[in-house]
Amino acid sequence: MKKPTLALGIIMFLYAVLAAVATWRAINIQVIDLFSFGVVPVLIGLALRTSWAGIAFKVYLAIQTLGLTALAGTAIIAYQVSPEDVKVVFNNYQIPVPLIAITAGLLLSFQFWVAFSASTKRYLEEHPSPEKK
Repeated sequence: MKKPTLALGIIMFLYAVLAAVATWRAINIQVIDLFSFGVVPVLIGLALRTSWAGIAFKVYLAIQTLGLTALAGTAIIAYQVSPEDVKVVFNNYQIPVPLIAITAGLLLSFQFWVAFSASTKRYLEEHPSPEKK
């Protein structure tokens, strides 16, 4: 398998966009956090097919899952305390919280499906990286 599958290609594209946004944010705001900038080693590992790419991908997914779980728990508690104050506003447009929750859940599920699929494992193992030689 010379090229990544369509699903892995989509993940790599999304990670490239996230890496660009994280780099822009690091330069402009001078803030670096693992939640957004942690995608860079995963993207490099997937692109170069390194031996550690699969592990890095799964660890990054675990970090995303913990972050999403923490945000969801906080949102549920805040909604119980004050439902009218739980809002997500972007550019003066209010985004429905259920839409955000469904989108985040679908994105995370898609990443897990790709990370644990046999085709991703084949893609990473078929052409060994130079460090395996």
